[in-house]
Amino acid sequence: MKDNSGAQVLGRTSWKRLGLVMVPTVVAAGALTVAMANGAIAASFAVSGQQFQLTAGSLNGSGFVEYGSVDQKADGTPVPDAVSAFKSADITNLCQSVVTSLPFIGDVTLTIKAGGGTTPVHADNLIIDLTQLNANTATFTNINIGQDASTLSGSAPGATGTKGFLGQQAESADLSGVQQIAYSANAGSFQLHDMTLGVTMGNNPCF
Repeated sequence: MKDNSGAQVLGRTSWKRLGLVMVPTVVAAGALTVAMANGAIAASFAVSGQQFQLTAGSLNGSGFVEYGSVDQKADGTPVPDAVSAFKSADITNLCQSVVTSLPFIGDVTLTIKAGGGTTPVHADNLIIDLTQLNANTATFTNINIGQDASTLSGSAPGATGTKGFLGQQAESADLSGVQQIAYSANAGSFQLHDMTLGVTMGNNPCF
């Protein structure tokens, strides 16, 4: 494969703008819902159904996999999404926000920020269930696109999808200017540096 200048490129795939890479897996959400009903997909916990926003100056991770999945709300309602998982990840200028509308009060925004100093946020075995991912740049090293989701490996424990569905994995993924909309995130460990938490009146999300 060659880049725009004609130079040979080995083992790396890069997109200037990254939308949701795994669109085909999200389109297959109907079949995934059936798989979940039959016990083929295990949800680690019930999601609230509220989505939160997350931005980062950069996200540099190893052991990257991505595939379609279905979360479940406490009332049993299925929630289709795409899973992005990392064995290890470092994140700079992290911002996470969720906006809630309260009776007689209006919109209230909870915001958490970290990793703005010299030490990035670090996560091990990070799994994010998301519905949208944008990035200014995204570079993947030794990437497999179209791999059976049930055979994905080298990432967070349990980060595999349903047999017969599209997945992808890479040795590493380096993203800049990240914007995500997600239902949930979990990690084996999550180390925040220079963290601040604030609650403000109004609709004031990270992006």
